[in-house]
Amino acid sequence: MTSGDRRAWDATAVLEALGGADASLWAWEPRRDRLCLTGASRALGLGPLAPEASSAAFCALCLPQDRQAAESLLQSREPGAAIAARIALRGGPPCLWRGVWLEDGVRACGIVALESRFQSAERDVLTGLLDRRTFIRRARETLRGPGAYELVAADLNRLRRLNEALGHERADLVLAALGSRLGAAFSEGAVTARIGEDEFAVLAAMGGQSAAETLRQALEQPLRVAGFDIHPTLSIGAVRAEGGEDAPEAAELLRRAELAVEASRTASPGGRSSAYGRSMETDGLSRLALESDLRGAISRGEICAFFQPIVRLATGELAGFEALARWRHPRRGYLGPDDFLPLMAEMGMMSELGEHMMRVAARQLGVWRRAHPAVDHLTCSVNLSTGEIDRDGLVDELADLVRENGLRRGSLKLEITESDIMRDPERAALTLRALRDAGAAIALDDFGTGFSSLSYLTRLPFDTLKIDRYFVRTMASNEGSAKIVRSVIQLGQDLAMEVVAEGVENGVMASALLDLGCDYGQGYGYAPALSPQEAEVYLNECYADGAAPLRARG
Repeated sequence: MTSGDRRAWDATAVLEALGGADASLWAWEPRRDRLCLTGASRALGLGPLAPEASSAAFCALCLPQDRQAAESLLQSREPGAAIAARIALRGGPPCLWRGVWLEDGVRACGIVALESRFQSAERDVLTGLLDRRTFIRRARETLRGPGAYELVAADLNRLRRLNEALGHERADLVLAALGSRLGAAFSEGAVTARIGEDEFAVLAAMGGQSAAETLRQALEQPLRVAGFDIHPTLSIGAVRAEGGEDAPEAAELLRRAELAVEASRTASPGGRSSAYGRSMETDGLSRLALESDLRGAISRGEICAFFQPIVRLATGELAGFEALARWRHPRRGYLGPDDFLPLMAEMGMMSELGEHMMRVAARQLGVWRRAHPAVDHLTCSVNLSTGEIDRDGLVDELADLVRENGLRRGSLKLEITESDIMRDPERAALTLRALRDAGAAIALDDFGTGFSSLSYLTRLPFDTLKIDRYFVRTMASNEGSAKIVRSVIQLGQDLAMEVVAEGVENGVMASALLDLGCDYGQGYGYAPALSPQEAEVYLNECYADGAAPLRARG
């Protein structure tokens, strides 16, 4: 090599090459607590750390979900040990750090570059995992080898709610963190992928702990995003197969695992695991039939309202009802909301349902008011379905229903969840004020389970706070639940709002809530959701007796 050739690779040329590749060289010396960076530091979000920084500064700049990976990268290892980590810094893009330990615990060096520089089209951009098509191809290749394998699919529960509450960009941080955890939880021999918006998959050789349990332990750990503590839960499906020449087709195994995911979600919406079984094939066909039946169920009059009493705790007086949807299926009989509401949401029918329930509730309340002049104060609550607050014509429709059915102002109460508000708080405030001006009362449903800021309570026109039934049912055995119940009641009093406790199962609960200052109770201690005819009988009995019946103990 001539002297001219040597000059071609002087320091300037190296820096120019690194800059053109959006990459930077790094060197880590643990004994001196010094991380040195040379190259395109600013483009990688490393500007605040260049040209050198301490380990504390490096970890502090990392996104919370990537700090564990950063600490692992800096951990001393034996000479020749390879380093690979995916890390995103605040304000910077996701980057891949690769390198090697040169001396035992003394020095490591490597390169850091944009993740996109390392990726091929086979990778999911957000998580760095394989995409669905590549997963199937790699799984097919892996299954050619002998041995027992487990293919696991997992769906993140409530991604829609995360998107609504946090926004898509922050929800993406949750998915990216879960992808990073999944990749780190399995050995290099496993095939890991993101196969859908909120779906992950892994194919691993069997041995020791099951792949499904490994996945759950890795991904269902709390993480903090944008100031919120997120507790991910997963619905998991698993299928086992023997590898070799007669191994099943990978795409078919994945289909079976996804069937098991659906069974898992149906059995426990909060997250659990299910193993594939042949009965799931008929369950899938049954689901298709149910979808077909559900189309047109509203127009055929099959979706009806049942009414659960709401009682004033201080006097036992019946204050109103909440209208709850039931499906009167022509062959299966009455189906509860858990059997069809998730399916309605998937089919985009929630706005149609909300409109129907509001109309039925207003009509029934008008009938009761005309038949029983003494029940002028009676209210009826209706849940605004997810996203329905944005429906065109909602305010005009509400005003028409109040006028047509002769309802007094505030007797028709609309219940809305925190997640619906947080999608666009300013627009929600305008719509809720318009609904209130049109004659509705407004309740915040399931308060305490979402992500909203308390500041919105003072800016939004709520008349009522509803405490989620979980906190009410567990307040006697869980001090955390008891504190939440006390806090919500006190908050309602301070803001001059009525407070309704859901899940009241007996007189002991009702008495405890009354002592705390709660206004109203609702739950099986008074009555389950009743058909219109049963509600009519209940109403008459309450006014004859002067109070709603209440079970002493559950």
